[in-house]
Amino acid sequence: MKIAVMSFAHGHAEGYIRLLRGMDDVEVRAADPGPHPPGERRGADLAADLGVDYVDDYDELRGWGPDAVIVTSENARHREHVELAAAAGADILCEKPLATTWADGLAMRDAVSRHGVRLMMAFPVRFASTFARLRREHAAGVLGRVFAVRGANNGMLPTGRSWFADPALAGGGALMDHLVHLADLVDALLGAEPDRVTAVTNRTLHAERARAETAGLVTVEYRDGTIAAIDCSWSEADTAPAWGDVHLSIAGTAGTVDVDFFGPAVRGLDARTGTPIVRRYGQDFDQAMLAAFVDSLRTGSPMDPSIEVGLRTLSIVVAAQESARTGRTVVVPRVTPGAG
Repeated sequence: MKIAVMSFAHGHAEGYIRLLRGMDDVEVRAADPGPHPPGERRGADLAADLGVDYVDDYDELRGWGPDAVIVTSENARHREHVELAAAAGADILCEKPLATTWADGLAMRDAVSRHGVRLMMAFPVRFASTFARLRREHAAGVLGRVFAVRGANNGMLPTGRSWFADPALAGGGALMDHLVHLADLVDALLGAEPDRVTAVTNRTLHAERARAETAGLVTVEYRDGTIAAIDCSWSEADTAPAWGDVHLSIAGTAGTVDVDFFGPAVRGLDARTGTPIVRRYGQDFDQAMLAAFVDSLRTGSPMDPSIEVGLRTLSIVVAAQESARTGRTVVVPRVTPGAG
């Protein structure tokens, strides 16, 4: 099986390549044509470090005849690269978020449908074993009727790739980067359709480096009456011992549950400096996600989370951006199956 990786812009590209190279009967080839920002190790140099076959042109990469393409480019370039992959007849794993605009998201769905390929969203936390258990218990009625959700995806301001803090390439700041993870978990757990969004943001943290919001609080009202409150901020200090975390709290009529997805860790202090140390040892969500993607490629089983999930999570982000900009509660764009 041939899997191509388009772009090293997103840091996850490196981890995906390492994991794919450890899979049986999987060939990996990558392309990351420049120019690249000064000081960032990209292109052929990074490919050499990763030990992966490399070409410096996306057309040449498509000409290799990949069975699947992983898109790990800047958010604003997802549409272009998904359309290239779809035209090559390859199934796609697309880094989150799906796109930076609603129009681009719909165009991507059209391209996937037109060329008869499938697209899976890269939402790795969805593949946590703790989340799978939560879904089973909710389906069995353990929580009763869920009426409120509180979520937090807090992390450091990404510094290894400068485009994360560039609204033109990232499509925004912390809202675009972190909101989609919690929106996906709620989508997968409840299957509820988002209705209205209210959001507030600021750029108090990292104001000297970021050109978009670095902190955000978002309230999502779903059509079934459920309310979700999400903190999606880049609020971890640069000196924090770990990149960040993802928490989810669910309140139902029969009980409540709190999940810390990255909780398993060894914690201590550096004997020389006294600084905190965190070494996480829990499940590798990326590995579980890639295993599901490759299994779907081999068996033809449905890809989940699908492009429809990508659109629903994007609909919440674009509504949150408008709400933060206008100070009003905003109706979420409807995702009509098959429309675009």
